[in-house]
Amino acid sequence: MVIDSQPDLEVVGEAGDGDAALHALSVTTADVVLMDVRMPVLDGVEATRRLRSREDAPKVIVLTTFDLDEYAFAAIKAGASGFLLKDAPPPTLLDAVRAVHSGDAVVAPSTTRRLLERFAGHLPEDATPPDAVWAELTQREHEIVREVVRGRSNAEIAARLFVTEATVKTHIGRVLAKVGLRDRVQLVVLAYETGLVRPGAS
Repeated sequence: MVIDSQPDLEVVGEAGDGDAALHALSVTTADVVLMDVRMPVLDGVEATRRLRSREDAPKVIVLTTFDLDEYAFAAIKAGASGFLLKDAPPPTLLDAVRAVHSGDAVVAPSTTRRLLERFAGHLPEDATPPDAVWAELTQREHEIVREVVRGRSNAEIAARLFVTEATVKTHIGRVLAKVGLRDRVQLVVLAYETGLVRPGAS
């Protein structure tokens, strides 16, 4: 009802489990999928992984009951563009759908940081050396990445580095292209996995 109330949004299908969702999405075109992480038959994590492996796959927002949910973290790694709590107010849900459709991520950076800190023990011990991943970044791009990981918004980064928000967006776009990532959520995950930053670092 919330989504259908908007003139620019339309619900094109619903499914009760992950397997049914994948089947529905094989015959119905969608731009954004709201995926529950805990479902019968096929859970949202695996459904997200399979869906995102398809050509021209829709973007995925996973829904979870708890702010720090290991399934949500796994779903992000599986290709979701972020996650929301199920009790998120309607305006937040609508903004998230529009943001993901436009290519952004919907996980608040501070929430991403808390999520990663909570599940840092699940990250691989044999992380790829940071230099190998981040070698092509300029000094300013390194600064931008660290600010993103600290949970700062584009406006906050711009203020700290004395540049415009447009400049920050441009830098983030270049960083994502250089390291082959989709959005700032993946950027934060990679920063932790490669040891560029450590959980709890300020």
